[in-house]
This record gives sequence, C-alpha cells and structure tokens, in this order.
Amino acid sequence: MSGEFIGIIGIVILLVLMFLKVRLGTAMILVGFLGYAYLSGLDTALLMIGMEPHVQTAYYPITAIPLFILMGTVVAVSGISQDLYNAARKWIGQIRGGLAIATVGACALFAAICGDSIANAVTMGKVAYPEMKRFGYDDRLSSACVIAGGTIGILIPPSLGFILYGILTEESVGKLFIAGIFPGILEALFYLITIYGLCRLNPKLAPPIGERISFREKVVGLKVVWPMIVIFLLVIVGIYAGIFTPTEAGAVGAFGAIVVALVLGRFGWNELRQAATETAGSTTMILYVLIGAFVFMRFITLTDLPVAISEFVVGLQVPKLVIILGIVFVYIILGCFLDVLIVIILTVPIIYPTIVGMGYDPIWWGVIMVRVMEIGMITPPFGINLFVLTKAIDLPIGTAYRGVAPFVIADFFHVALLIAFPQISLYLVGMM
Repeated sequence: MSGEFIGIIGIVILLVLMFLKVRLGTAMILVGFLGYAYLSGLDTALLMIGMEPHVQTAYYPITAIPLFILMGTVVAVSGISQDLYNAARKWIGQIRGGLAIATVGACALFAAICGDSIANAVTMGKVAYPEMKRFGYDDRLSSACVIAGGTIGILIPPSLGFILYGILTEESVGKLFIAGIFPGILEALFYLITIYGLCRLNPKLAPPIGERISFREKVVGLKVVWPMIVIFLLVIVGIYAGIFTPTEAGAVGAFGAIVVALVLGRFGWNELRQAATETAGSTTMILYVLIGAFVFMRFITLTDLPVAISEFVVGLQVPKLVIILGIVFVYIILGCFLDVLIVIILTVPIIYPTIVGMGYDPIWWGVIMVRVMEIGMITPPFGINLFVLTKAIDLPIGTAYRGVAPFVIADFFHVALLIAFPQISLYLVGMM
C-alpha cells in the first residue's frame, strides 16, 4: 500500500475512535504510534514516541497557554466579568436593545482577557441573561446575543486558537494576535447592527427598561473596566512594538489581572486555589491533546499525505476562491461537532500546506480558519455554544435555535468581508 493510502486509513481509524468516545489525545497517540511503527519499524516508533512529548512540551512558546488561561480564570473567579457587564449596561442599557448591545460589548471586553469561546459564552451568559430576563427581553434575543457574542472570545487576542495555530505551523503568535484585532472589532459591530435591526423591526424583543442612571454613576462604573483595558493595551502594544514576546505578554497579563483583583479585595486564598486548579486542568488537557497531535503529525508527514493533498488541490482547474469556500464550508461543519482547539489540532497538518501552496498568506488564513469554526459553534443543529449555554441557563434549545439565526447570517457577511479584503486582517501586521 502507498503511504498516502495508509495515511487515509489512519485518519479513518482516528475518526472511528473519536466517535467511540476515546479521548482525542489518546486516539491520536495510538494511531500515530501504530502508523509510524508500520512505516518505519517498531524501534524507530518507540524512539519517536519517547522523545516527542518532551520535545514539544519543552517548547518555550507553549508557556503562553497556561499564562493566558490564568489571566482569564483570575478575572472570572474574582467577579470582574460581572463588573464589565454592569459598566456596559450603565452606559448603553437605557436605549432600546441596550442590554443586548451591552452584552455583546461585555463579551468583547471579556474576550480581551479570556481567549476561549465557550468560557466567554458561559461566563457572560450567567451574568447577562438574568438581567435581560428581569427587564422583559425576549428569550430568543437574550440567549442569541450571548451565544454569538461568546465567539468573539477566540478572535480578539489573547486567543488560545491563535496560540495553537502558531505553535503547529511555526507562524508568529504575535502577528496572529495583532491580525485578530480588527476582525474581532468588526465582528462585534456586525452583532451590534444585527441587534439594532432586530429591535427596530420588532420592538417587543427588547422593551425599554426605564432605568435612569446619572453620568456620575456611569463614570464610577468604569473603575474596574479601565484597569482591564490598560492590561489589554499593555499586552497588545507590548507585542506590537516588540517590547516583549507573546509568552512574556501572557505573564504581564496574568500578573496584571491578579494585581487588579487584589486591589479590589476580591482575590484571596480560595480564589487563588480555584484559579490555579482551573488553569492546571485546562492546561493539562490542552498539552495532552497537543502531544497527541504532534505524534499524529509525525505519522501523517511520513505518509506524504499532506503533500499529495496540497498538490491535488493546487492542480485543480477551478478558481482558488472556490477551493477556499469549500474549505470554509468544511470548517463550519466541523465546528458544529468539535471544539475549535480540537479542530485546529486535527486539520492544520493537512490544510496548512494546501493554503501555503496556493499562495495565500498563512496569517490571514489563521484568522479565517478560527472565524469560520466559530460560526460552526453557533450553527444549528449541533453548535457547541448553543448546547453549553442553554444548559448553563436552563433554556429550551429550540428557543436558542430561533434566536441565533440572524447572527449566523451576520457571520456569513463578516467572513465574506474578511475573505474579500485580506487587509482587514493584515493591515496592522504589515505595520509591525
């Protein structure tokens, strides 16, 4: 059998193991090791699997993962996420649809210190949904703005998705962070326009709340927001100006979040233990899957399957845009079933060489890939964010399905804009 055919068999076996609910890291290590042993011999495979975990986890940029996770967990356990929402509510909550708009704004702010889509949606859902419910907002709009707003979490830096993509492709994580800024802001604007349009068409979705808040109260409400904005700007400007690396930026961000929480008197031993435990658990899970991905990549590379697929796709007598749209569609479907980080780890070894072979910018593709998978996470019937949030707030899944549809449409327009105008992602990168 040819190496390419063995690679295809390996992928099929991996998918079967996944559907049998074998842990992804375990499945990739098993298939990667057996496939490598078949092609190169048992002794070589044992040497590879003995070295690979240390080689990959001893890689300095990987330390950015626990640092940025720690930054997000500190903010979550200290209750700062609640303050972010309250500040946004005080400033724009009085206009029609203002609470929904404030929710998206708070999601964007929390995205700047979280880095994960599901964590963003669940955290802000528990904070914002009860408030919108209290003021009579329609359940469809209330749930949808949280579900969609949560996806901003992996596009606005710091983003775990960009970190993993950068590690797997050896692209600059700093450039990926910078490339996600304008698309993330644009995504939030698309959602705000969607909410405004829905409320104009159907005012019953968001009745006026009649809450009067003085300008002084609004300013006072910013006392927690501005330190987090300063931390975010310090991290991004530091990376942009080359003052420190993304890993060092993660340390700065985590330390800054701890200092803010301590100053506010919300970070004691219990919060420290909770943040450390959650960070350790998430980091261990990601690193185990990442080790499995590298073992599987060694096997797949040995089969020459990525090269064969790249040559086949590049040689197709169809416009490159058609190929890009086809890949985008596949990613949206995959996003319906799997977490974004898992999809990145599974597909990058095969798709990345194809994109580079067609002459596209790999930084731009990193943004597109993360963005379209986030669409899958809110697309019925299997969008993960839909199920996670409805379970967290005890809402019928059908209500979330109906509410999120306009936001999915807005997402398609957003992705079309990013594909048509790559400079939206690359403009700031080009100025670094």
